[in-house]
Amino acid sequence: MRLKCVGCSSLAAFGAVSLALAASGPAVASPQLQTPLFASATVHSVNAETSIHLDLKQRRISVIRAGESIGRWPVAIGDPKTPTPTGVFRVETKLVNPQYESTKSGRVHPVTGPASPLGHRWIGFLQQGPNQFGIHGTPWPHWVKIRAAVSNGCVRMLNAHVQKLYELVDVGTPVMITR
Repeated sequence: MRLKCVGCSSLAAFGAVSLALAASGPAVASPQLQTPLFASATVHSVNAETSIHLDLKQRRISVIRAGESIGRWPVAIGDPKTPTPTGVFRVETKLVNPQYESTKSGRVHPVTGPASPLGHRWIGFLQQGPNQFGIHGTPWPHWVKIRAAVSNGCVRMLNAHVQKLYELVDVGTPVMITR
């Protein structure tokens, strides 16, 4: 089973995407997800004092712990036609080395890790049917540096920044997205 990403980069050659777990990386999922992929996944404990805050207007993501900002980074967000959803969510999945796969053609991008279209870390926060929105890395830092609105709803970060965010949050961490 694969997680389908509704908000990942839209590469003309690959179209819409789904996520397949690369053999080298672990998956972490919420106990609410009753899928074979996550049946044996490790569930991390949640630090109730930690949350992710995404300000779409500023195009900045922060981690707040015990009322203090412990990380703040620029992001690229969803295009106005395919916006990043707003609201309060929770981290549902964490993946190491997610793999980009076209849901239209079934083609799997051969590269995983930092040079892949999804970077080397995935933090999924909104499941919609078989699809999921997430926060992930990107091999195209230009879009993040100019804080572009270019994705299909996902949140793109520099690979070094998403690595730090990934280490600071657990499955279950609140994700607050505002305009």
